[in-house]
Amino acid sequence: MKYLIDNFAEIMGFTRTHLYLALVPLALGLIIAIPVGALVRRVSWLRRITVTVASLSYTIPSLALFVIIPPLAGISTIDPLNVIIALTVYSTALLVIAVPTALDSVSPTVIDAADAVGFNSLRRTVTVDMPLAIPVFVSSLRVVVVTNIAMVSVGALIGVGGLGKLFTQGYQRDYPDEIIAGIIVTLALALIFDRLVYALGRWSTPWARADARTAKAKGAAA
Repeated sequence: MKYLIDNFAEIMGFTRTHLYLALVPLALGLIIAIPVGALVRRVSWLRRITVTVASLSYTIPSLALFVIIPPLAGISTIDPLNVIIALTVYSTALLVIAVPTALDSVSPTVIDAADAVGFNSLRRTVTVDMPLAIPVFVSSLRVVVVTNIAMVSVGALIGVGGLGKLFTQGYQRDYPDEIIAGIIVTLALALIFDRLVYALGRWSTPWARADARTAKAKGAAA
């Protein structure tokens, strides 16, 4: 803790870089995965291919991606864009699997009702299916957020900034306090953003809160 307090300004600089490298890929992954996941959901063979490709993409070691991406993208190995692209691949891989799964959780009765009142497929997906799928989707989104925050640290091995620098510098200098400070801040970020995503999911699904209160009231009455 003493190292953390004494070097607070430097660590906050690493933290800002760390969050940038973790959250930008998350946003890009959402932009890509939500429409793709919604499109492949109803085409069984395309969904199977998408899940297979996404699963294989996620198994590629991060260090291997950091080596492969620069020549393909025409960037330097130590360019932060290298880490952003790699984490976007991982984020998209997880989310493109999560989106169809979340949409599958919507009750068929609700879908039939939307179809009966004349909603076309796009309108139903956007205004009915996706909102009702939020609770299930948020569970996967929390995993992706925490995973990204953890994986950014690997970027320090190729010289990209972030809290991972505390690990590499601490190891090189044989200074455990620096490593422990990095672990503490990384864990704190993961916990904070996990709770933020959870709270956002709760806030965006007021009907789920109402159902929970009703069920609790019935249980108390019984």
